This record gives sequence, structure tokens and C-alpha cells, in this order.
Amino acid sequence: MNSDQMLALVYDKSTMPWDRTRGFEKQAVPRPVLGPQDGDHVVIKVIYAGFCGSDRGIWNRVAFKGMIFDSLKRQKATSRVIGHEMIGEIVEVGEEASRRWGYRPKDIVSTESHIICNMCYQCRIGQTHICADDVIIGIGRDGCFAEYIKLPAQTLWPTDQRKVDLKVAALQEPFGNAVHAACAADLRGKTVAIFGCGTIGLFAIMVARALGATRVIGIEPQPKNIEMARALGADDVIPLDVEHTARNGWSADKDLVARVREAFGGIGCDVALEMAGFNSSVNNAIQSTRRGGDVILFGLKQGNFRIQAMDRMIVSGITLRSVIGRRLFGDWYTTRNLLEDRTNGIQDRILDVVLGGGDGAVVHIEDFTPDRFEQTLADWPKPLIQF
Repeated sequence: MNSDQMLALVYDKSTMPWDRTRGFEKQAVPRPVLGPQDGDHVVIKVIYAGFCGSDRGIWNRVAFKGMIFDSLKRQKATSRVIGHEMIGEIVEVGEEASRRWGYRPKDIVSTESHIICNMCYQCRIGQTHICADDVIIGIGRDGCFAEYIKLPAQTLWPTDQRKVDLKVAALQEPFGNAVHAACAADLRGKTVAIFGCGTIGLFAIMVARALGATRVIGIEPQPKNIEMARALGADDVIPLDVEHTARNGWSADKDLVARVREAFGGIGCDVALEMAGFNSSVNNAIQSTRRGGDVILFGLKQGNFRIQAMDRMIVSGITLRSVIGRRLFGDWYTTRNLLEDRTNGIQDRILDVVLGGGDGAVVHIEDFTPDRFEQTLADWPKPLIQF
């Protein structure tokens, strides 16, 4: 491979028809460099990249087709380097990135995955996490499943590798999702039910506890995730019978709701974090929440949803809050504080439980094959790719 090329995992629409393929290809692609217009950018050598639920959606061809294809059409390209969770070392710095942001070669950085416009109404009133014209790394522009990535300095997050293990540091972006969701309601002294213990739900268990929740219960169908949820500090995990729930269609599972409410003294939880995104799960969360409680909606699925017993939700004074991404950069500061504080055990639990001791979930780019990575995806909620 030439010095001006690098290894990357890509989706190429010219060779991988969306409806007839799955996975990503490992290819040699041009290595990014700074041009005359890139004064506010840096080039980063990726160390670890996290494989997100969004990346699973692209891998399985069930999500983000429109966004990827539209961006490729605008850029007159056929392939997209995927990935948006990372930790890496800066190797090249634009003049503006150095002068204004203070970045230097060898700095260790993570990145916010949403590149904001700074000009839309939301950005101008401080709601940058819901920028109307944002570009998502690895979807709207080339991402971090590559040996190098070029990014604007404004998106970067300096990371002290003396305080945060680099494997854990690669997960600051998704951990920030859990922080945002858990901070959407005041959890001090509250009881919390987490519907869906995938990666973000697992993180939310630890965050909720750190933010003062007195009792945290998970609701989850997968046995391995149930085991991990308990290991990460859930007081209990109620198994979800997928077949039984499916028979109810979009509506709540009465038996499950009864078990959840009983786990909280018969009145329901103070706060429900809905992390799965299924219509039935949303209704399970609402029905399991006490009068006057909060339901935080983070799980994301396309299509129209139906709310069961809308009158009960209104009469009971239940508040629904939608959460997306991370507040820039408030949630990143909270993430840093939680991870650097070794007394709460969060960093060690992520390394030992979520990442299997730091080795089990890691695949080196040189060893990547689609078949091998399929097994890694089946075994771990949060695989890491090492470069």
C-alpha cells in the first residue's frame, strides 16, 4: 500500500447493492491531508474506533440509506468510510486550528460526531445538539473506521490518557448519549426503569446511579445483556419475553408493566428511560411510570407510533421528553468527570464488563474480515476496531 493510502472500512454503493448485501469492505483509500482551505481542520491517526448501533444499522442495511446516498450524490462519490466514535492522536494541524483551538501534533482527542453549522436558529440560541444543518461523521462525510481522519477542530474533545484508558476513551461519544438521557430529568433520590439494556442502556445504568438514583431496574430480553446490566449495578433486571410482547403488537405488555410497577412499590418508577425505540417499549415505559413521572425517549425507530391510553398519560401528568445526541459540550464535561472519577467504578466496569477486559471486544483492522466481525457483533454490544 502506498504512503498516500490507508486502510478503511467502507460502504461502496457501486459494488454493494443496498438491498442485496450486508457488511463493509476493507479497502485501501486515499489518506486525508490538509489543503489550503483546511486551516481550521486537523488530521488524526485513529487508535480505536467504536462500533455504534447506527453502524449496525448500516451494516445490516436497515438504516441511513437516504442520508448516505444523498451525501454521496452531492459529493459525486460512490463510497463512504463509516464510523463516528473514536480516540486518536493528532498528526497534522491547520494554522487556525492551532491558533484558535490550541491543538498540537501528538494531542489525544475524541470527537463529537455531529458537525454543526453554527448559523441556523438552533445553533444561534445555544441548542447546537439539534443543529438544523449538521453533518454526521461516517454518514454525511467520511468517518473514523480508517487509519486517519480529517476533522474540523471545533468538534474535537481533548482527552487525558493518563486518566482515561484509551479503549474507554473511544466510547465517550456514546457514553455522552447516556449522560444526556439521564440528565433530562433530575434523578436525585429517584427510582429509574431503563427499557432496553443495549450499550447506551447499560451506560445509563451507571450514569443514573452516579447522578443519585436510589433504585435502578433494567428491562431487557437478551440474557447476556441482562447479565451485564446486573454486573454494571442494576438492582434488578426484568427479562422481556419478546414473543409474548410481540403478541400485543404496538401496545404495552400488561404482565411486564405489572412487574415493573410492583418493583417500585406498586406505584411505578419516577423516571423511565426508553432506550429501545419499539412502539411497544414506548408504551411499556409510559404505563410503568408513576403519576407525575418522567419518560425520556431516546430509542429511535422510523415510522409512526401509537400512544396507548393517551388520556391516562395526560390525566396522570406524565412528562415525555425527547433526547438526541449530546449537549455541546456540557454533556462532554459531565462524561469526562464521570469517567475520570475512579471512585465511582464506571471506567473500570466499562473496561471489564462492556469491553470484556479490554481484549474480547477488540478487532484489529489488519485482522478484519466480514465473517469474523459478524461473530464479534454477535458476542459484544460494543466492539472496538483497533488501528
